[in-house]
Amino acid sequence: MSSSGQHTHSEILSQPDVWATVIAEVRAQAQALKEFWRDGQFDSVVFTGCGSTYYLSLASAAFAQTVLGIPARGWPASELWLNPSVTYPAKGRTLFVAVSRSGETTETINAIESFQAQARGAVLTLSCYSRSAWDNLGDMGLVFPAAQEQSIAQTRAFSSLYLATGLLASIWAEREDLLDEFARLPEVGRRLLADSAPLMARLGRAPEFDRYYFLGAGVRYGLACEISLKMKEMSLSHSEPFHFMEFRHGPKSMVTPSTLMVGFLSEANQSSEQAVLEDMRALGAQILSIGEKEAEVTFASGITELARDTLYLPLGQLLAFEHALSKNLDPDHPKNLDTVVRLK
Repeated sequence: MSSSGQHTHSEILSQPDVWATVIAEVRAQAQALKEFWRDGQFDSVVFTGCGSTYYLSLASAAFAQTVLGIPARGWPASELWLNPSVTYPAKGRTLFVAVSRSGETTETINAIESFQAQARGAVLTLSCYSRSAWDNLGDMGLVFPAAQEQSIAQTRAFSSLYLATGLLASIWAEREDLLDEFARLPEVGRRLLADSAPLMARLGRAPEFDRYYFLGAGVRYGLACEISLKMKEMSLSHSEPFHFMEFRHGPKSMVTPSTLMVGFLSEANQSSEQAVLEDMRALGAQILSIGEKEAEVTFASGITELARDTLYLPLGQLLAFEHALSKNLDPDHPKNLDTVVRLK
């Protein structure tokens, strides 16, 4: 491989090893996290971030609500900062989970400070970097330095921070079974990357595709949004995410033989989701389905559905990476982007 994209490629492939460190670090703080949750007496959870970490918040909120049984929502930090009356619950104590790869994103910092000024609850921060200003913002903070990146587009930072939120919710829900399942992800991830890299390279470098659609539902919708963003950032290509069933309601008019449609299949609703993909195949799209079984790419992980969703991410990232290289672009340095967005 040329030097173009070498950091991104390394960061994608290193994810399973970083996941192992994240799992160990979170579990080492399990008791403190349980006490933080118990003492907070929270009625709801709000996850927030910007760009990639906003999409992370969508997926994390869906997971948290599933396992905790209380309302959880994901919002862009700018909405929480600028429009609090339409984003926060009207009553009760809220746990505010702020996620920022850098710990320096202006909108996220502003949202935290606004939340605290309104005395709505407590703040938990997650980042890959320890920054003095960020570290002192929350009531509790977690930092995962092994997930730091040199490239601009998030890959291992995203998957590691997303995994951390799943571990947190599982600890708060006292789901030791899920924590044990999460511990198996690194081994499965290494195998999956080795087995699937050639297919992602072939599809990513295929010259016939000029539009990409990523479909996911439930927790996986936020992940589909993130991978669609990776395709835009790295390869400057037309790419959109949709809920599975929603794609039939208008967006299917965009399907042509130059379409690659990627479906993040669930286990519970796989038959309905596969039906959407087959409808689009009949309209001329090429299909890449990804799931635990009966898909073009199968995890065959044996990990319960709630704990295995992180596995979709490296595959989609590789697809975007390979497509960028096919267009002679450098995935490490996407056009017009900066590592941190700071408002003046």
